[in-house]
Amino acid sequence: LEENRPKPVPDTGNILKQGYLEKRSQDHGFFGSEWHKRWCVLNRKTFYYYANEKSKQPKGTFSIEHYSARLASHLRKDSRKKCCFELTCPGKRTYEFTAPSPAEAEDWVDQIQFLLKDLSSLTIPCEEEEEEELYNDVGSSDSMDTSHNTTLNQDEPNVEAEGEDIYEVLPGKK
Repeated sequence: LEENRPKPVPDTGNILKQGYLEKRSQDHGFFGSEWHKRWCVLNRKTFYYYANEKSKQPKGTFSIEHYSARLASHLRKDSRKKCCFELTCPGKRTYEFTAPSPAEAEDWVDQIQFLLKDLSSLTIPCEEEEEEELYNDVGSSDSMDTSHNTTLNQDEPNVEAEGEDIYEVLPGKK
């Protein structure tokens, strides 16, 4: 859905990093893979890459969730090998990039790793337990836990057994 927006930048409020990178093409040509200069934008969950800074439609996008980022000097053999990094995810495409400098490559990796930690911290199992405890503290947990299923059985033992009459007949009154 965000791909169809007529802006070069999908959501200016959530951009963490943007700039030119060289992206290795997925198609391997006669001379091997080719590197193409791309305007890249990283927001809270998605990585976008465009032909240039003024492009309205991205050439590609992918969710960075479950990806990992790391420096990858093995991607190139030339003087820019220390400027390389890759984004990998089991079962998905690996994205390979070259930054303008080794410091820029490190910054991209750091920003992506920070984002990934932030994304994974939203699904910590203890949060559910904390919410449950808050809920139980508010509504006297002892009576709620026992009364919901057992009050009818304790106060009116014949109602569930018979299942027909919902009124209890008191002794001495008819």
